[in-house]
Amino acid sequence: MIPRHATDTALRLARGFPILAITGPRQSGKTTLAKSLNPGRAYVSLEEPDQRELALVDPRGFLARFPDGAVIDEAQHAPDLMSYLQGLVDARQRMGDFVLTGSQQFGLMSRITQSLAGRVGRIELLPFSLPELAGASLLPGDLDTLLWRGAYPPLYDRPLAPGDWFPSYIATYLERDVRQLLAVRDLTLFQRFVRLCAARTGQLLNLSALANDCGISHTTAREWLTVLEASYLVLLLPPYFRNFGKRLVKTPKLYFLDTGLAAALLGIRDSAALNIHPQRGALFETLVVGEFVKQRFNAGQPAGLWFWRDNTGNEVDLLFESGTRLQPVEIKSGATLVSDWLRGIEKWRSLVGADALPGWLVYGGDDEYSRAGIEVFPWRSIGEAAGRT
Repeated sequence: MIPRHATDTALRLARGFPILAITGPRQSGKTTLAKSLNPGRAYVSLEEPDQRELALVDPRGFLARFPDGAVIDEAQHAPDLMSYLQGLVDARQRMGDFVLTGSQQFGLMSRITQSLAGRVGRIELLPFSLPELAGASLLPGDLDTLLWRGAYPPLYDRPLAPGDWFPSYIATYLERDVRQLLAVRDLTLFQRFVRLCAARTGQLLNLSALANDCGISHTTAREWLTVLEASYLVLLLPPYFRNFGKRLVKTPKLYFLDTGLAAALLGIRDSAALNIHPQRGALFETLVVGEFVKQRFNAGQPAGLWFWRDNTGNEVDLLFESGTRLQPVEIKSGATLVSDWLRGIEKWRSLVGADALPGWLVYGGDDEYSRAGIEVFPWRSIGEAAGRT
């Protein structure tokens, strides 16, 4: 098992809450983490029809089987169970009594909010981060291989190639999760929608254009995109527009949370094809944004990330709070620094004035240094940069 950086956070939360909830996309390692935190603890998966039926029909009887607590996998399949868990954990007053996992935010998190407020510590677990892969000596040796392979655990703990695993993952997700969450009659149309989203990773979200290209209504596109968000496949990065007037972009940017999945949806069959692929820059930006999100989620924090862009094209790819100020981060996939790359940060700093922090640049090269007061991080050090936030 590759050690997860969320482990310490999970142990801390389990000492202070009777229930620990681990959410994230399918195959991100939720069950493995939950079991590693609770060796010898009873385990039950609500993916199994008989267990799910018992939890739905006789929730009290279902929970009575676990006097010493349990790991309940895919708990979103029995959302009403949360109301019964409330009474049980209140009566037992034991910290870390139950661990719940779930791959959809809709059913699980809405019930947790309603029934278990104040009783649940929550971790959002995404696929491996670069520091986790590096710590296990599994980080790919070149950037294109990393972008193509992504970071889902099965691709690192089994002898599987991305071209073999991702088609099955995509098909399973469409057949299993989408049918549960949406009344999608034409799965081919939904798959087209997902591929069109992958083609827009790293771009401003234009929901009307996305709907038109897919041949669906604006309302349907919004609904489907919400499902992708709830399933931890995509992230909408909000713009930062406070205190800088009205001439700013206020549309979010769309990002996939794994570059391998996005590359598979784009039809990229090997890492060599990425070197000249028109989406390489967008996939690199997707990688960097995803790493910053993972660092925060592993620490039990919300994403807390923004981008900034004005209506003349000046842009900072990423902003996050550092104390009372905002740290600007520029992202470029090229291996050789070009002075034009710093223009967005320079514009930002001129607007902020004396309170402006020195900028960061994350790029596709190998060297780490400073230039014009800006710290330059190579792609291998994305985790180091994100960990300083």
